[in-house]
Amino acid sequence: MLNLPKNVWILTACQSLFMSLSVFMVFVAGIIGSELSPTKSLSTLPVATIVVGTAMSVIPVIRLMSIFGRKKVFLSACVYSIMLIGLCIFSISEEIFFLFCFASFCLGASVATMMQFRFAAIESVTLEQRPSATAVVLLGGLISAFLGTEIATIGKHFFDTDFAGSFVLLAILFIIAFVLMIFFEPTTKFKEQIEKSKRPITDIIKQGSFVVAVSAATTGYVVMSFIMTATPVSMHVMDGHSLHHTKLVLQSHVIAMFLPSLFTAYLVKYIGLTRMMLLGVVLFFISVFIAFMSHALINYWWSLVLLGLGWNFLFIGGTNLLPQAYNENEKFKAQSINDFLVFGFQALAALSAGWFVFNFSWEVVLLSVLPLLLVQFIILIWWFLKKPS
Repeated sequence: MLNLPKNVWILTACQSLFMSLSVFMVFVAGIIGSELSPTKSLSTLPVATIVVGTAMSVIPVIRLMSIFGRKKVFLSACVYSIMLIGLCIFSISEEIFFLFCFASFCLGASVATMMQFRFAAIESVTLEQRPSATAVVLLGGLISAFLGTEIATIGKHFFDTDFAGSFVLLAILFIIAFVLMIFFEPTTKFKEQIEKSKRPITDIIKQGSFVVAVSAATTGYVVMSFIMTATPVSMHVMDGHSLHHTKLVLQSHVIAMFLPSLFTAYLVKYIGLTRMMLLGVVLFFISVFIAFMSHALINYWWSLVLLGLGWNFLFIGGTNLLPQAYNENEKFKAQSINDFLVFGFQALAALSAGWFVFNFSWEVVLLSVLPLLLVQFIILIWWFLKKPS
């Protein structure tokens, strides 16, 4: 792992900096929204809009990379993000809720750009190094669990407007990312791999492996995002838990999302992809049960930790199963569709989280994910019976 090329370590560092944006927005955007929104049910709209922006930006970002190359888009994304963070500061200072939502939506393109880091890492290594490169880049998310939440709390009272200083610190992270990305050395593999495949896209998406892979990743992201987006509002705004405790729960959740990447490869080796994804669904069920039992801090903590662990098993499982559905020259076509579906449905989940938690309750938020989990469990059982692995 230590012998990976420089590109991988640059991308890992940038992953931690870029992903701090996602962690940061999940942590504070709902709280800011509850203060600025005309109605409490719209409080999580800023969180939802960044997810919507991510979903809508996936394909355009890949298209831009095919024209200008990865490095230019990565560097441009840093500058673009800093400008939008400035717009966020202006919108919260002037208390313009929908402008804040617009800025959040536009920041979705930054997240979509970050999603390409793992593919850029794969292009920088040999075939044998790909699993290690992917794992290392994803582990950058561990650092973001602390960076994103810490800058939010440290900078909250820097200025008269709450969280304006936090956004300034966030902008500094993107300045650092820009400097690091200058040393990224693009490969020639990307342009070689975007040659269009002759096979119709319908032939790819109707395969069982594609359906199971996309449904697993989508379910993982939808359930995780739906509950995670509602958590800061339920904990801090409605239940009165401190910002410190809310930060602790979200930090633990993000750590649980990425830390298992250290041993996921070994888990796949011993129990197989399908069993690991089934375990992820079971962990989601347990997470919902624990959260449903009480609004105590310990229940929130255990629920969000298991939610993160379940997401890891479903997302990593789906990511590893997806390549079975396409050939090498079809990878960007298939990956674009996969990411668009995953983040499209995640956007719907994030959009509805605030409405559910304010108009109904935390318990309704939890119960509403059970049908989706049941459907995913059935799909995985079908796939296991068809192809045990």
